[in-house]
Amino acid sequence: MRKLFFVVVALVGLTLYAAGQLGWIIWTYAPTSSDGPADAALVLGAAADGVAPSPVFEERLRHAVDLYARGRVQYLVLTGGRGRGEALAESEVGRDWAMAQGVPADAILIETESRTTRQNLTFARPLLEAAGIGSILLVTDPLHMRRAMWMADTLKLDARPSPTPTSRYESLATQVPMLFREVWFSFVWYFREE
Repeated sequence: MRKLFFVVVALVGLTLYAAGQLGWIIWTYAPTSSDGPADAALVLGAAADGVAPSPVFEERLRHAVDLYARGRVQYLVLTGGRGRGEALAESEVGRDWAMAQGVPADAILIETESRTTRQNLTFARPLLEAAGIGSILLVTDPLHMRRAMWMADTLKLDARPSPTPTSRYESLATQVPMLFREVWFSFVWYFREE
């Protein structure tokens, strides 16, 4: 029984150590941003409230529109499906928002089926290929970026990080829960991939 106790303590300790290391990797990667141009900004979905993007999604869209306006990308690729009871997909709401900011419709591609980060990237891939888009700036919240880039790498996308400069997750009170969430989802994603 004593041996079992030490094994359990060792496993718990090892798990906490691994979670701490992963949290550090996510935290220190968050500000990483590419300065160069790309063919498109691929915006990961983040919910919509009727016909308006959620505050998190709006900041992602705002950053992508800024990249387009500064000539760093020629296209916006917006992702995100319909939430329960929603008439429009996140990407459709995002398209309308981006067009209201002056982005022409022919510079926006959308996918309307995804519900997860992995699906955002997987379902956007055929759009990228059909449009001849080779390189992307991946747009999401800073603490979400490390996991999103891992996923993009496994899908062999030519992606570079471009995290939002503004986020709902700016105070420590909002960043810490987001960091724990990202550590958890990174573990889950890793073990599902293996």
